[in-house]
Order: sequence, then C-alpha cells, then structure tokens
Amino acid sequence: MVIIHSPSYDLHNKEGHVENRSRTRAIIDAIESSDLSLRFVEPEMAGIDDILMVHSSVHVEYLEVFAGRGGGWLDYDTYMTPESFSVARLSAGGAMLAAEEALREGWSYSIGRPPGHHATYDRSMGFCIFNNIAIAIEHARRNLGVSRPLVLDFDVHHGNGTSSIFYREGDVMYISIHQDPRTLFPGTGFIDEAGSGAGEGFNLNIPMPRGSGNPEYIWILQRILPGVLEGFQPDMIFVSAGFDAHRRDPLAEIMVEEEFFSWIGWFIHQTGLPCAAVLEGGYDPVALGRSNIAFLRGLDGKEYEPETAAPGAVSGLFSQLSDRFSPYFNF
Repeated sequence: MVIIHSPSYDLHNKEGHVENRSRTRAIIDAIESSDLSLRFVEPEMAGIDDILMVHSSVHVEYLEVFAGRGGGWLDYDTYMTPESFSVARLSAGGAMLAAEEALREGWSYSIGRPPGHHATYDRSMGFCIFNNIAIAIEHARRNLGVSRPLVLDFDVHHGNGTSSIFYREGDVMYISIHQDPRTLFPGTGFIDEAGSGAGEGFNLNIPMPRGSGNPEYIWILQRILPGVLEGFQPDMIFVSAGFDAHRRDPLAEIMVEEEFFSWIGWFIHQTGLPCAAVLEGGYDPVALGRSNIAFLRGLDGKEYEPETAAPGAVSGLFSQLSDRFSPYFNF
C-alpha cells in the first residue's frame, strides 16, 4: 500500500486561491494521524518525452517559458509560479510512479498537485497544468504492459481533458460521475458525449442532479459499474480521485459524505484489479482529510457495501444511460 507524495508540491502555491498547498497538507496530516499502515515514496519528475505522450510540444514549450518568466495567470483561474513547470512535471511523475507501484503492490495513490484532469492536449485549465492521469495511462500502455485501462473519475467536475485525450480510443474506458454540466464548470460531460470513431461507447458520463448525495451516487454506480467491468474487461483501473463532491466543498452543489468515498474505494478493492489513484479536486481541508481516510480504508478492503434504495431522482438518468449504452454494455 503505497502513497506517492513530495513536499516539493508546496512550491506550486498561491495563497488565497482554493488550489493551494493546504490541500495536500490536510491529506497528509490526516494520514499521519490515522492507524493506516502505508508506505510513502517520493516521485521523480516526468521527462519531457513522457509529457509529450499526451500534450503538444508547442504547449509544453510555452508553459516552460511562461514559468521561466515568472509565471502568472494562464486563464482566469489557473496560475503558474516560477516553480510550477517543474512541480507539474513532478506531479505527472507521481502519477506515473503510481501506475508502476499499483502493478507491483495492488494499489497506490499519488497525492500530488497541481491536479490534471482538465488539461487537454494543448491547453492548461481548471487549475490543471499537465494531465497527470493521462500521462500515467500512456506510460502504463506503452511501457508496463497494460492494454485495457479503465478510468473512473469521481471529481465533481467533468474531466474534460482526460475525456478528450482518449475520446477516439477503443482500448481506454473513461467513466465520469459529476455534477450536471449545465450547472458547473467546465460545461462538458453530457450523456451524448460517448466517444467517436473507435472510441464510440467508451466514454461514459453520468451527469448528476444538484443536491445528489450518497444514496443517489451509490445507487447509480452499483447499477452501471459491474456491467461496464464485465463488458470492457479492463486489466487496470485508474482513478481521478476528486473529493469536491463532498457536501462541505465550496465549489459545487453535490452532497455526498465520507461514506461514498469509503464505498467507492471498497468497490474498487473488490474488483481485484490493480488500481492507481491520482488526486484531483477537493477544496475544503476538513472534508479532504476525512474523505481521503475513508477512501483509503475502502481501497484497503476495510469497508462494506451499504444497502441503498432506488431513488426516484436518478431513475430517469439511469434509463437514459441504459438506452444510450445498450449497444455496448448490459446494465
């Protein structure tokens, strides 16, 4: 059971911005105060060639120059400091190491920042510089013998970057459960965004109504995930672990609590597949600490599957998903 983290992540920091060094500090403090038995490993920076597996050379060169000139704002909410280019490479390297450790140990978790799932092939956005999990997936596919990765993204925001990078890939399954994109950044992640070409049917979005909580999240995932696992037959799971669906989080209107993160960790554990988790969002320090401990306990198999009744609020959503994906999966 491996945690990948470096104190150097703190060098990418802007006080007053919600995506700051207090996020990972809250998680590490919670882990160190828990009874979990975990091994900590420090990552190395991803090479430029590693980053170019999923990003354009023009974009990467621009970011290096931008940081070298002192940094600033890449867009209205995404910042870089002079150290951010190196720290973003380190965060990508942490995700790559998570893939390696998961294949050795069963599961691992890269607690790094800046996050990554909004970063597209040629744009940094949504607090994300490089797409850490996409880089880790390509590393696993090209260098570690993984052939059918499944991505489970439970950040409250749709992972538009990861989705777009693998949108035409038939050998990468991307699943995102997130707040209805009509009501939240980045405004993507509708049911009909189901992939194209060879990737048709392998991009599955679950846009949840505002106010959804543990019962709605667990109920719908209980009905979708087993059928996708059976139909796709992945050989590894990658998790974009965002904790901003928590009811305490300031950026969204989903109301899950720690029990959901315990359950999803437990569900992943029960698959028996190697799992590499990569930190994404989560902006309330108290909720971050508690939710991460719950998730880690679940991944370690320490939780159980709760009983849930079928809630009417998401039954219509499930029917739409079942109809849209019936040519590909049985759920």
